[in-house]
Amino acid sequence: MSTTAAPPAIQPNIARGIHHVAYRCIDAKATAEWYEQHLGMTFMLAFSEDKVPSTGEPDPYMHIFLDAGRGNVLAFFELPNSAEMTLDPNTPNWVQHLALQVESDEVLAATKARLEAAGIDVVGPTDHTLFRSIYFFDPNGHRLELAVDAGRDDLVKRLFDLRMPMIEEWAQTRRAPQHARFLHDPDQTASTVSDD
Repeated sequence: MSTTAAPPAIQPNIARGIHHVAYRCIDAKATAEWYEQHLGMTFMLAFSEDKVPSTGEPDPYMHIFLDAGRGNVLAFFELPNSAEMTLDPNTPNWVQHLALQVESDEVLAATKARLEAAGIDVVGPTDHTLFRSIYFFDPNGHRLELAVDAGRDDLVKRLFDLRMPMIEEWAQTRRAPQHARFLHDPDQTASTVSDD
């Protein structure tokens, strides 16, 4: 008789997409205006109640929803009676971010120029081989990324095949596995097309 537990059954993916992603904001009106002005996101709708519907807690809030394109929704809560909004002090500010896909390098460059002209600091473009990105912060301190895909399906397939060895090595060592070093090595990246 084996004492090894059977691996858990893999469930089918029940998600049909992301309904919305919600963050806290300092000022709901200013946040809606900033996203409309700088990223062209339409302010779609707002909810506001004195009690939290899911818990019944008395905590007045304003909940706003913005159109992030292709049926995606970005939402924010303003909570005037809660403690002052802070970000996680134990997590570097580059970790937690929202990445939004844009159509082309031209859109990426034009948006960067427009943001910088408005006095917003922008990092990048950064070439991640699979995509190119710029990074900046919204008025609430949330880090945003705009990314344009590079069309490297060959590399995506290669990374898919490497995902399990990489995560297993990481789980054992907590050191960066070198399986995907080819992403940042121009000689190896260029040769991947002929390797497949």
